[in-house]
Amino acid sequence: MKIYNTLTKKKEEFVPIEPGKVRMYVCGPTVYNLIHIGNARPMIVFDTVRRYMEHKGLEVNYVSNFTDVDDKIIKKAIEEGVDASVISERYIAECKKDMEAMNVKPATTHPLATQEICGMLEMIGTLIEKGHAYVAADGTVYFRTRSFKEYGKLSHKNLDDLQGGNRSLLVSGEDQKEDPLDFVLWKPKKDGEPYWASDWCDGRPGWHIECSVMSKKYLGDEIDIHAGGEDLVFPHHENEIAQSEAANGKTFAKYWMHNAFLNIDNKKMSKSAGNFFTVRDIAEKYDLQVLRFFMLSAHYRSPLNFSADLMEAAKNGLERIVTAVDNLNYLFANAQTEAMTEEEEKQLEEAKAYIAKFDEAMDDDFNTADAISVIFELVKFANTNADASKSKAFIQSLIDEIKQLSDICGLIVEKEAEMLDADIEALIEERQAARKAKNFARADEIRDELLNKGIILEDTREGVKWKRA
Repeated sequence: MKIYNTLTKKKEEFVPIEPGKVRMYVCGPTVYNLIHIGNARPMIVFDTVRRYMEHKGLEVNYVSNFTDVDDKIIKKAIEEGVDASVISERYIAECKKDMEAMNVKPATTHPLATQEICGMLEMIGTLIEKGHAYVAADGTVYFRTRSFKEYGKLSHKNLDDLQGGNRSLLVSGEDQKEDPLDFVLWKPKKDGEPYWASDWCDGRPGWHIECSVMSKKYLGDEIDIHAGGEDLVFPHHENEIAQSEAANGKTFAKYWMHNAFLNIDNKKMSKSAGNFFTVRDIAEKYDLQVLRFFMLSAHYRSPLNFSADLMEAAKNGLERIVTAVDNLNYLFANAQTEAMTEEEEKQLEEAKAYIAKFDEAMDDDFNTADAISVIFELVKFANTNADASKSKAFIQSLIDEIKQLSDICGLIVEKEAEMLDADIEALIEERQAARKAKNFARADEIRDELLNKGIILEDTREGVKWKRA
């Protein structure tokens, strides 16, 4: 298995630190609103990396954080007149709903920045003791960037060439810094903001320190893979390396993986340009499995262009696989024989070659575009060779192979059985009873459950009517 390592700018054989186990950290979203489709790409890409590694028999400890204290969260909380935690908890819940709809597996651990403050204070203290950080007059703690001699090794930037006016490094209180390139580890509180006590001042952490601390706590000083969008390479991931390696005295991560940007109709996504889409916006038009299929249709390091035409192509592509599995299930249900013939066994050996081809694509830096092409080849093979004369064992094997490869990509290709009318009516009766008992939470839960299964309820004067979507 080869991975392109941003650190070395080349593909490298993947060798985990501990045989059979993978420690992987993926930077998660800042939860101040619904996640957008740019957030969705790393979620889907690195979930697929994890799934493939598990398919290869590796045990993956997958950590992905939620940044739940941030200027944007605080701003929204002030606008709504609520505590910042109300905003972050709301959007963590919404993010998890979107992740489930995209079939992104929950991380082994989803740490929250606000629950890891003690670890941040400890690491900052260590950095001060070692001379890598200093305290300004107002209590702000800065990382002494030039004290870490390898700064710039991930982004391949020369420290001397970096301009002090680089916007990505500038913060308020610039005149307090020993060097314009130093960055904030801890900052003083402002009125109306959440804060924590520290030896330096009441305040809150800088952004970069949280990932260094959470990675260390849940994965250890050294990890196998650190991943995220390419926008995080500098300064976020560069700063993480500096903090972690200066504090721990060890290599932070062996492999650095970054997915490329997502554009909208060949333009950068932005609210001002009117081309900003949340995952929930897409869900109004498409099953989010289509979005997942679309995201995996290109190599993760290639820029990806989002457009209505490409989403339609993704929808059609996914439907080809779903239809093939649906047809195979029909053939299975009507097959006349159980056991495979010798001829079928030979044909199945041919089909198994596609699994090796799929693995070959994924072993080459997780080339999902080629891997999906292999699934289509397998589908074509199944459509050509499976018919009413085939045995149940042969047909089931083809179903299992298509589903196995699709599942590695996180694609659900088998339709759920439709709910029986009697089951729908029973749930509607339960909902009516819940409403009479003023248990509106349960009533809403039932409505959502039915909606997820394609059943739309209409409350009319004549009673509740329902229809299939």
